[in-house]
Amino acid sequence: MKRIAFTTAATLAFAANAAFAETEITWWHAMGGALGDTVNQIASDFNASQDEYKITPVFKGTYEETLTAGIAAFRAGEQPNVMQVFDAGAATVIGAKGATIPVQDLLADNGVDFDINDYIAGVRYFYADSDGKMIGMPFNSSTPIMYYNIQALEKAGVTAPKTWEEFQTVTAPALKEAGYTALSQSHLPWIFTENFHSRHNLPFATNNNGYDGVDTQILVNNDAIKAHFTAVTDWQEKGHFEWFGTGWGDNQTPFEEGKVAMWLGSSGSFGGLSKKDLPFDFSATMLPYWEGVTKEPTQTFIGGASLFAMAGHDAEENKATAAFFDFLTSSEVQYFWHKETGYVPITEAAYEMAKADGHYDRAPAAEVGIQQLSLPGGDNTKGYRMGFYVQIRDVMNREYGRILTGETSVEDAFNAIEAEANNLLARFAKTQG
Repeated sequence: MKRIAFTTAATLAFAANAAFAETEITWWHAMGGALGDTVNQIASDFNASQDEYKITPVFKGTYEETLTAGIAAFRAGEQPNVMQVFDAGAATVIGAKGATIPVQDLLADNGVDFDINDYIAGVRYFYADSDGKMIGMPFNSSTPIMYYNIQALEKAGVTAPKTWEEFQTVTAPALKEAGYTALSQSHLPWIFTENFHSRHNLPFATNNNGYDGVDTQILVNNDAIKAHFTAVTDWQEKGHFEWFGTGWGDNQTPFEEGKVAMWLGSSGSFGGLSKKDLPFDFSATMLPYWEGVTKEPTQTFIGGASLFAMAGHDAEENKATAAFFDFLTSSEVQYFWHKETGYVPITEAAYEMAKADGHYDRAPAAEVGIQQLSLPGGDNTKGYRMGFYVQIRDVMNREYGRILTGETSVEDAFNAIEAEANNLLARFAKTQG
């Protein structure tokens, strides 16, 4: 009898513990270094904020490596609950039927209030479908802006340019005279291609920039962008612009060393720059535009990545994922993420919290990306949705490198980009049948 009583008591105790056991979920991400530390802090804070759920963040390498690992895991039925997917890979994940649960549906199904208008204008629809339903939760959202060396511009007697016309006639010559290379940039496809089209409200692809169908063709081979790259080669010849290679850091480092006076990078670079012991003071301004193309410049696309809720998990785990997304989008967490990293706060409420706390009084450059994303939009500014876009960017990088090393002409490069990109888009369309 004593043995039976002991067994019964143990069974009841086990059942009680099971009833109060945390539901565990996993989050695969591509944030290394200090960004990874901040991701881990957010996960720890979520776990400490309640006792029903536990999220475990797992670093999976680069954006491309994380996407590849996620696709393989999905095919094997071992996908994480949450996966970070970068902008260029979004169409691949969204196009994989049954791979994800639209975040808007996930939140609604689990009793979490959702209003897409709560998000700042520039991030609302990049990861949405053509009907405006949010599919992926924007996470590390950024946009390209111009950073500048305050002392260099003062020495040259100029201010940061608002237009490319001002850059090439006033700013760049003065900076060269003062001993500086005027400009470098760190991502030709993102800054000088995708966001060139958004800043000037130019169509980037057919089918509403790819949102309305997969039988899409790219529209990159147009007069405006070819004129821009022709100007870039002229700047390079005059010593006003330098391209140090495809690597992000290859072009950021000369700015940090004080050799380049202005650098086009990510608004998300602000946090890292602020923590470095630079030999000068820096600030930032919006991405310049060509007044000859438009006198009404529009908002830019976001870059970075979003978080997707992967399908194939039980209701309790999906509930945990919804709870984490609810926590992640709270004003307090978004402001923390914004302060620590420089990525924009994705909600209007978090932006207002940052302003009320005086964050932009202390660091005006931290607000530039949000201000740029909050500019008036247009028909071509919400984003793009093209499959195999990672490979398309590779083609762009190859051809842009050939332009800037004198191996090909602007015209031939864009003909090649157009042909190869449209071939890749046609191949992707066949996978969606």
